[in-house]
Amino acid sequence: MGQQMQARLSELQTELGNQSVSCSSGGGMVSVTADGRGRVREIRIDPTVVDASDVEMLEDLVLAAVSEAQQRAQQLYEEEMKKLTGGMALPFQLPNLP
Repeated sequence: MGQQMQARLSELQTELGNQSVSCSSGGGMVSVTADGRGRVREIRIDPTVVDASDVEMLEDLVLAAVSEAQQRAQQLYEEEMKKLTGGMALPFQLPNLP
């Protein structure tokens, strides 16, 4: 049973790495795509939001989009873990997963 769980967890890691979540901020001015493990894979910034006199706003938009993408990846991970464990929480954090 332990080896089956370990094999399924390895499978889950691969699956999460292949899935993606996308989020945006500023009405779509900044968008971020992360994989299911929360690793940011792409950031797109609309050129009209780039203003040298207001870099702080751009930083805030990027931070908001990245944070939301990572939160969605965490939710995806938790949903997949519930399926795997039948809803039981594991008493430890798995390596290389959110």
